Amino acid sequence: MKIAVLKESLPGERRVALLPGNVTRLARLGYEVLVESHAGVGSGIADQEYSAVEAGLGSRSEILRAADLVLQVRGLGANPDSGRIDLDLLRPGHTLVGMHEPLWRPEAVRDLAARGVTVLALETIPRITRAQTMDVLSSMATLAGYGAVVLAARRLTKIFPMLMTAAGTIAPTKVLVLGAGVAGLQAIATARRMGAVVVGYDIRPAAMEQIRSLGAKVVEIPEATPAAAEDRGGYAREQDEDQQRRQREALAAAVAESDVVITTAAVPGARSPLLLTREMVERMRPGSVVVDLAAERGGNCELTEADDEVEHRGILVLGPTDLPSRYARHASQMFGNNVTALLTHLTKDGTWTLDPADEIAREVTVALNGEVTHPRVREKLGLAPLEVAAQPAPSGDATAPGGIAP
Repeated sequence: MKIAVLKESLPGERRVALLPGNVTRLARLGYEVLVESHAGVGSGIADQEYSAVEAGLGSRSEILRAADLVLQVRGLGANPDSGRIDLDLLRPGHTLVGMHEPLWRPEAVRDLAARGVTVLALETIPRITRAQTMDVLSSMATLAGYGAVVLAARRLTKIFPMLMTAAGTIAPTKVLVLGAGVAGLQAIATARRMGAVVVGYDIRPAAMEQIRSLGAKVVEIPEATPAAAEDRGGYAREQDEDQQRRQREALAAAVAESDVVITTAAVPGARSPLLLTREMVERMRPGSVVVDLAAERGGNCELTEADDEVEHRGILVLGPTDLPSRYARHASQMFGNNVTALLTHLTKDGTWTLDPADEIAREVTVALNGEVTHPRVREKLGLAPLEVAAQPAPSGDATAPGGIAP
């Protein structure tokens, strides 16, 4: 089977779906990899490095015509404008692997399915132990959490660590991190390493313990009932009005004392929850910085503008959506390893296939041979549930140049 690695078409996107090391690993499984010319330049990878591991090079149209499996970082749903340039180049039998934002922009999956293609959305890989090596969201969130702290440090008018000098003592910066998922925990760890005093907040008891394990303090909610803060699956549960009031009051006080606030709360397929109101931001000292990692879906801060900066009463609110791309080499390394792990999992005895009995294969598949199959995506599109379980995609001999068999 031939794999095409596309150059990202979103302006400013520097990542690439596979690095040369990944090409070597896939070649051992019997795959032939074709790379669009200059696809790796943004990550510091020259075409010659792909050629050195026997990857083929060609134009976008050439490699799409030759390949059956297509890899890219941002598919149509994650790149709704520039991504449409590929629609006319796609054909039935193509399998697209990348980030497609299927629950946020399900219409993109519908449009791709209309071309007769199969779509594997990396965002829907189940969060189970055996799929950890394939978890692109966690990989990118790790870099986003790190990048948020670095960005805040660059724009803040203070330094992070405490210093005792002949000119006097410099107090450490106070950093508040809202949300203790992968990005939030990485932000906490990074800010701590840089010498800041760090406070974290999450309504889930397990997340609070993780915050403490990193040496940060936790925003305490008076008279809170943490057992009711999460459901049996470990996800946050909607709180009653009295609990929400106590949360807002406690957070407002913590925000007012902070020099930097980093927000990371996101809900799959939904608008980002509002955590920072205008009034809360206005209680911060002039020169303070807010970095909102949820800006792409409306933001956790009322003042956030995606990919822009807003200065409000001397407080700077930043809404970057491209932080992983700013660290393109390592982001591509992590992304490529995640994708390679997924393809390795889907390759059995030299054959690539989607087995509906396999949880990973079933959940990552959002469209199959032209039909939207993922239940949650169908629900978002207003489509009726499929009455009959989707059949597995035709398998492809990884050593055969013809790709997926009809």
